[in-house]
Amino acid sequence: MTVTLTEPEQSYYYRLMRRAIDRIDADDGRSLTLEEIAAEMNLSPAHFQRVFSRWAGVSPKRFQQWLTLDHAKQLLADRHTTLETADAVGLSGSGRLHDLFVRWEAMSPGDYAQGAEGLTILWGWFESPFGPALVMGTEKGICGIGFAAETGPESAMEDLTSRWPKARFVEKPEALEPFVALAFPKAGETASEKTPLFLIGAPFQIKVWEALLQIPTGHVTTYSDIANAIGHPRAVRAVGTAVGRNPISWLIPCHRALRKSGGLGGYHWGLPVKRAMLAWEAAETA
Repeated sequence: MTVTLTEPEQSYYYRLMRRAIDRIDADDGRSLTLEEIAAEMNLSPAHFQRVFSRWAGVSPKRFQQWLTLDHAKQLLADRHTTLETADAVGLSGSGRLHDLFVRWEAMSPGDYAQGAEGLTILWGWFESPFGPALVMGTEKGICGIGFAAETGPESAMEDLTSRWPKARFVEKPEALEPFVALAFPKAGETASEKTPLFLIGAPFQIKVWEALLQIPTGHVTTYSDIANAIGHPRAVRAVGTAVGRNPISWLIPCHRALRKSGGLGGYHWGLPVKRAMLAWEAAETA
């Protein structure tokens, strides 16, 4: 029987996951047993097991393995895809969450250069599997998603609005709800339509974000692979900057970009959020 999670439940599970991530990342975190972690989460082992199994679809022990600091290196070794060959081997359509479950168009370079002057951007707060999400969009689609679990709501709002300084911002969550339902389908649900995205960025940034869309769920790539894919093999640092400036987190999967060494690198909305996203996808595709 499929269990549909309510939005408050999804937020609760994320907060629980965040606490577990912090604990596992501690020096002695890897040696903790299920009983010990459950006690620190103020839950019984059985309840803790059920919560994690519903959230991730795998046991807490298996999930804990994905959240270790070796996870990124393991992903890079086992699920590293070069963007040039992803389509050839059929990876780009294999994801179970949102691979290519998007359709997008981009603002013209001239309009972007004018700071989105004259553009009305709607916004609202929504619950997501990764904590409170600030979603922004136009009639064409989502143009921004920020996560406030680590940064706080005020910082997330300031961050996204500062990217398009001449736009007009209107709080209207009801207008964005159909987009959000596609962006964050509840457990057991599959998106039947493609989430519309409206990319607002410089031409180089948009090329990088388009490359990110080719990384399948459960797989990762490196900044140097992205640089090669867009025809700028020496622009690794610029690619890293463009990845960090991706305004549509999760749907444009910047969390799947790792350092060549296997390190997680940074994440604009906090490394615990990045680890949770990678673990969520790894569990979905395990």
